[in-house]
Amino acid sequence: MTHSPATAPARPEPDAVRPRTEATGVRRPPPVLGSLAILATLVMLGHALVPNRVGRLGSLVETFLPWTGLAVPLLLLCALARRSRAAAVPVLLPAVVWCSLFGGTLVDKREDGGNLTVVTHNVNEHNPRPVRTARALAGSGADVLALEELGGPSTATYERTLADTYPYHSVHGTVGLWSRYPVADARTVDIAPWPRALRATVRTPEGPVAVFVAHLMSVRFTAGSGFASDARDAAARRLTAAVRAELLPRTILVGDLNGTTDDRALSGLTSRLRSVQDESGAGFGASWPASFPVARIDHILVRGVEPRSAWTLPATGSDHLPVAASVRV
Repeated sequence: MTHSPATAPARPEPDAVRPRTEATGVRRPPPVLGSLAILATLVMLGHALVPNRVGRLGSLVETFLPWTGLAVPLLLLCALARRSRAAAVPVLLPAVVWCSLFGGTLVDKREDGGNLTVVTHNVNEHNPRPVRTARALAGSGADVLALEELGGPSTATYERTLADTYPYHSVHGTVGLWSRYPVADARTVDIAPWPRALRATVRTPEGPVAVFVAHLMSVRFTAGSGFASDARDAAARRLTAAVRAELLPRTILVGDLNGTTDDRALSGLTSRLRSVQDESGAGFGASWPASFPVARIDHILVRGVEPRSAWTLPATGSDHLPVAASVRV
């Protein structure tokens, strides 16, 4: 008698898109997406451990640290492309961490009650419309106005256009201070080979306030040298020393620091002064570049006064947005 061969059981097709555990059949997230989610989380939490010795990589990461949150929607899109709910699970980790680090920044913390309004603006020495820029700043309602990157004939244009609104002013090199209130003891702060910072006493109705205006050196990113910030970092250390030596208890530092408050190179300043934007702003307050702001490198930092509100002003002819703050002296 002949026997028909036994029919072999059908072999299941491998599920490359949705891998399962052998024991339970539960779909596991793809290892690549899980690894990327962990990497994004580690960068957010451990950015201070990213070394700065090679190409100032740590400062580069910290300059754009809030943008690490873009990893979350990108990973979610990858999970959707794979049609895998399991692949979306690891994305919860960087999402939760980003919200814990930056979620509070998105809350509107602005309040009334300030009695001194401060505006700072890198006006760009190549600004084609200095008169228009000066008029916009004069109409901002600022009591104290700081300008950076002055130079050439435009300096006289700003002095002439702002004179009616601000009877007191002092210009040192490429930075200047205009005020509705008397200005005294103005001097250059030595942070660079040429004047890029000043310190003055503004005699407000509530008492004297030390105001520093600074423009730290620019940074560049190249494939060969990485994030070139040595000159800026050295200027930041000199500025920190000047702020530390300030005797007046009420101090305001404004200007283009060419770095964010997350950047470790500015920790000497941010550990002694409070960011008005961080404490009383709404959103990240990015100020550069004006056409599509991605980083807040223009700052108003304070000590001995109470932050009440912070915001950015409309674009002028500069590549920076003006930033403003209201504080209570």
